[in-house]
Amino acid sequence: MKRGLIPLGIFVVLLVFLAIGLTRDPHEIPSPLIGKPAPTFSAPVLGKPGERVSNKDMLGKVWLLNTWASWCVACRQEHPLLVEFVKTNPLPIIGLDYKDKEADGMNWLARYGDPYSKAIADTDGRIGIDFGVYGVPESFLIDKAGIIRYKQIGPFTEEALRDKLVPLIKELNQ
Repeated sequence: MKRGLIPLGIFVVLLVFLAIGLTRDPHEIPSPLIGKPAPTFSAPVLGKPGERVSNKDMLGKVWLLNTWASWCVACRQEHPLLVEFVKTNPLPIIGLDYKDKEADGMNWLARYGDPYSKAIADTDGRIGIDFGVYGVPESFLIDKAGIIRYKQIGPFTEEALRDKLVPLIKELNQ
């Protein structure tokens, strides 16, 4: 009789873990960087030799770091939304051109529009690695003190911009 209880107990435990897993949104992956200072970086601005941007330049502002690349298919979906978003939302967006050639990044912005306050090059992907990027596009909302408050994995949708990002921006700007 006791021999039959052990497999039954294991089955019940597995069933509980499965039930918990089914209640979670697979698109929401928690980031260990939420609530922590953004990794330090300084990167060259695309198309502006000698000009650099660092996260220290953004202290005192609520801003978005958006990773993208000219070779990224999902970025093509997100990019028009960002171009429209900045027309009505005065949020500085730093575009991190991830593992891309500078000429390709500049051609992308010329062709599809430039929603960025500054577009910076991360040709070796070092900055992206420090931010824990494992696929573009990913975005990080950073507060006035340089703390990461939100991470968007994958392309923004109109709903994500309206329902998540805008309320957070308003909250952080108060």
